[in-house]
Amino acid sequence: MPSLLEALERKYFAECEFENAHQPELHKRSDLPNDFTVTKCGGRMEFSIFIPRLSPLTSVPALLVLNDCDIDSAGDFDSIREKCQRVRELDLAQNKLSDWSEVFSILEHMPRIEFLNLSKNQLASPIGSLPTAPTINLKSLVLNGTYLDWACVDALLKNLPVLQELHLSLNNYRQVLIDAEEAEQRLQETETPEETERRITKAHPALKTLHFTGNPVEHWQEICRLGRLFPNLEALVLADCPIKSLQAEESSETHRYFPSLRLLNLSSAQLDSWAAIDELAKFGELRNLRVKHWPLWESLECTEHERRQLLIARLPNVEMLNGGGKISNDERVDSERAFVRYYMHKPEEERPARYEELLRIHGKLDPLVNVNLKPDKRVKVLFTYNDVSESRFVDIYLTVNDLKVKLEKLVGLAPNKMRLYYLDQDYKEFGPEEMRFPNKQLYSYNIQSGDEIIIDAKK
Repeated sequence: MPSLLEALERKYFAECEFENAHQPELHKRSDLPNDFTVTKCGGRMEFSIFIPRLSPLTSVPALLVLNDCDIDSAGDFDSIREKCQRVRELDLAQNKLSDWSEVFSILEHMPRIEFLNLSKNQLASPIGSLPTAPTINLKSLVLNGTYLDWACVDALLKNLPVLQELHLSLNNYRQVLIDAEEAEQRLQETETPEETERRITKAHPALKTLHFTGNPVEHWQEICRLGRLFPNLEALVLADCPIKSLQAEESSETHRYFPSLRLLNLSSAQLDSWAAIDELAKFGELRNLRVKHWPLWESLECTEHERRQLLIARLPNVEMLNGGGKISNDERVDSERAFVRYYMHKPEEERPARYEELLRIHGKLDPLVNVNLKPDKRVKVLFTYNDVSESRFVDIYLTVNDLKVKLEKLVGLAPNKMRLYYLDQDYKEFGPEEMRFPNKQLYSYNIQSGDEIIIDAKK
């Protein structure tokens, strides 16, 4: 398997043959510019323009992508330092790296590197003695799908003092087995044998962003440990984590450990109660929230627009919801007033605390007049075939072809042997109109009760 140095030399420093190595004899003429040459070709003289060959690369670009190259080691570190002096971002995902000391040596010999992607490398082994941390300026580290244990995560955090963004997605974490020192005393009486393996460590205040997508964590108390580890978190992505409640067993203060959190993604959590939304409303700095694909939304008998209004009304601090644009002041006022109307006729015990708050702001509101502008779904139509007529109710959202299928039993004609004609009762003097388009819905003919449809057999 190649080393990192071999892989980058293969990609960026492979020797190229001169394009004119096997061309016919070239003759220089003093009356032509330097970039023109003349080629003898039989009795003709052909002119060619040559672009000077670029000098060989002395270093690789600032973004170095070497994913899925079977890299299992670094190679000569002096050459790496020489060739990678400009590298700020390094993508080594899906390689065969397994030695953490090798990884840290790579970092030391790329002094400008700030971003490193090690996803899907075989790095689950323990981290041994590591180099002195201050020489490493890594700010973003991606460890998705590495199945790194928590002892290794702890060792990394201690050796990466300026790390601001960490990706730990898809690592099959069911628990968070490290916690900040000051938090551990409260949990000793309730720990299970598995939880006693938890490592006590110091908080990492530099980290601002944590991606934790796709880990099978169910209990919010595990997420609270992340909050204690990273007390200055501003963005937390928990998409596809089957969290069942936002109540932690040791404390009802869900938001306590996230005082700076501005972005939270909880899409596809297993939350089925409005109580979870009310907990999120307590996150004082939360501005951007994603809560798609909850079981709660499947149980509500309301439209998507109505659901959005109920969410906005319950979340006074949130400015962006489910990836949409910024919530305008008009949308927020409309949502809050819709919220008041939604709960005003419900029993008092079903009204959330937010209802009383918004009632004080907007006062008692008159219910909206329900104006239904939709046409009746079913109308009574007279069907005539030969000399027989019969009135029947018909769904106006059927297509012409659907209607023919239903009429087959009535008149004994196959749909492909049937013609239909529509006769408007108010315009009989204009005669019937053939219903020629099989996918056209009946309502588009403005059918009303009392109109007639004539059935005829194709000749």
